[in-house]
Amino acid sequence: MIRVAGKTARRGETGGAAGGGLTVNTIHTIDCIAGMQQLAANSVDIIVTSPPYNIGKDYNTYDDRQPREEYLDWIETVAVAAKRVLKEDGSFFLNIGGRPADPWIPFDVVQRFRPHYHLQNVIHWVKSIAIEKAAVGNYDRIVGDVAVGHYQPVNSPRFLSQCHEHVFHFTGHGDVHLEKLAVGVPYQDKSNIGRWKAAGRDLRDRGNTWFIPYRTIRSSRPHPTAFPEKLPEMCIRLHGCSAETLVLDPFMGIGSTACACTVLGVRYIGFEIDEEYAAIARERVAALR
Repeated sequence: MIRVAGKTARRGETGGAAGGGLTVNTIHTIDCIAGMQQLAANSVDIIVTSPPYNIGKDYNTYDDRQPREEYLDWIETVAVAAKRVLKEDGSFFLNIGGRPADPWIPFDVVQRFRPHYHLQNVIHWVKSIAIEKAAVGNYDRIVGDVAVGHYQPVNSPRFLSQCHEHVFHFTGHGDVHLEKLAVGVPYQDKSNIGRWKAAGRDLRDRGNTWFIPYRTIRSSRPHPTAFPEKLPEMCIRLHGCSAETLVLDPFMGIGSTACACTVLGVRYIGFEIDEEYAAIARERVAALR
């Protein structure tokens, strides 16, 4: 009852073993819990994933309509299996959302992670935003009202359309040092550069609100819930990475995390139970080599 997805290789690299026998940079069409059992303990630097939300999405293979307690029991099993393979100084970035009529889902899931992890950061992934010129005052880079990004509109007089999702950053003890400036942004007020001890160059902490819109797609999407590649890319850069970093995505889908790893030149491993999604993931990664 788990999706799996794929891996391929970073540019020019062939797959190797990932402490336990599984090949890195390879698509493993296997249930993720079974897959993680084949990984060595404390072998993964970063986990980035977005599991099924249990909101009735039409996956090819997985049934996204489980009784709530069964779903939460299962997601806790995933959390425990992931904790075993994650290094002591590793990061687990969990993207999960809900639906307007059932906004409790991400918070119910977080409670199942709570006995096993420290919640070190909560990142707000903004998919669409509207900014009125009047709200920004004399900021000259915005010359009029702005509305940018995509979301699924809600046809209901009771609920608002959901324009953001959570990315929960879990660690073992809450003391993992991050490369915050690896996803930093330039200062708007350049006079701040050098004014503060920490401001030695034109780059500041982005904070926990990330605007990452979906690309505009004219045809139908091949996967109902794939996140944009930039989301896992930023998570990986925030944690810090090198050529030896190993990233795991237990729910790889059509390969967004694999694509991000390929671009960054880091090793990855993924699980995806759906052969069609895995095939798309392989194609997407191959196109980046």
